[in-house]
Amino acid sequence: MEKSKVYFTDFRARPGLNLLQKLEKLVKKAGIEKIDFKNKYVAIKIHFGEPGNLAYLRPNYAKVIVDIVKELGGKPFLTDCNTLYVGGRKNAIDHLDAAYTNGFSPFSTGCHVIIADGLKGTDETYVKIDGEYVKEAKIGTAIMDADIIISLNHFKGHEGAGFGGAIKNLGMGCGSRAGKMEMHNSGKPVVDKEKCKKCKQCQKICAHNGITYDENGKATINHEKCVGCGRCIGICNFDAIYSPNDEAADILNKKMAEYALAVVKDRPQFHINLICDVSPNCDCHSENDAPIVPDIGMLASFDSVALDKACADLVNKQEIFENSRLGEQIKNNIKEKDHFHINHPDTNWESQIEHGEKIGLGKSEYELIKL
Repeated sequence: MEKSKVYFTDFRARPGLNLLQKLEKLVKKAGIEKIDFKNKYVAIKIHFGEPGNLAYLRPNYAKVIVDIVKELGGKPFLTDCNTLYVGGRKNAIDHLDAAYTNGFSPFSTGCHVIIADGLKGTDETYVKIDGEYVKEAKIGTAIMDADIIISLNHFKGHEGAGFGGAIKNLGMGCGSRAGKMEMHNSGKPVVDKEKCKKCKQCQKICAHNGITYDENGKATINHEKCVGCGRCIGICNFDAIYSPNDEAADILNKKMAEYALAVVKDRPQFHINLICDVSPNCDCHSENDAPIVPDIGMLASFDSVALDKACADLVNKQEIFENSRLGEQIKNNIKEKDHFHINHPDTNWESQIEHGEKIGLGKSEYELIKL
């Protein structure tokens, strides 16, 4: 079986060729010009970054892709869906404020920003896929109204999925608020009372009033209210909140892959991952911890599965930054070889790759073509 092609360029920028020019060269070499963009609506799915987080992709990168789409006759727009959790992007008004604050305005990127699932996250299109876990995906309507989908992704660690790349940006990122709840509800976190320090940060981050405190001030999660989004896991600095089994993380990843398939099926697609500022957690956090590995490069492909697998392999070949969450974690887990498993031991990133290949989203075998 022929391997999927994944194109790569590093972040070295010698005189006469800057990073934006390298990105343009990369995506054109990877074949973006083969897509017929003429008079087509083009959704460029990107994460605008939670206010306070500085690890998200700079809007300059988005402008490169926007300009290419325009040159080829397309009508591009930048897009994302509202979040499930409490934060600066849970409705379209706040979400647009966050996007503009972080530099994603029509003046800086050359195109408009559309929040795909509307004002309150309820503007959704039902997409039948008859998957193993998802029968009908709930996708932001503006994304499904587009003729072509491009994902522009910050590749980083993630507290629920292991890492966040093209599959997560497409699957979780394109789900409406109801869609996100469907992907998250396979498992509920629990509290290790001995580790709980009574800081109450988890209660502040919970969007569903699912966390209370016992007579000793220790956190307790009400599973009737909890939707299993995992934000409390990421916010806890003491590892007191965790997923009680591995199956929940696997199911989350498999549902994400099925949602990603719903987003891309039956229309042209193209995907770009940037491995830079590789934070240990998602850009949905209102802060970003120190990078866990050095910046690596930019990659592009028509195959989201192959692209994410190539990125994971490249990250796992890197030296670990000692002054990072990963550097701290490895002191307690020196036998583990996978950076993402060390970073978040309850996650299993391989499940999104394996399931993505199983359902026809893409291939795990790839040919890395270096520019």
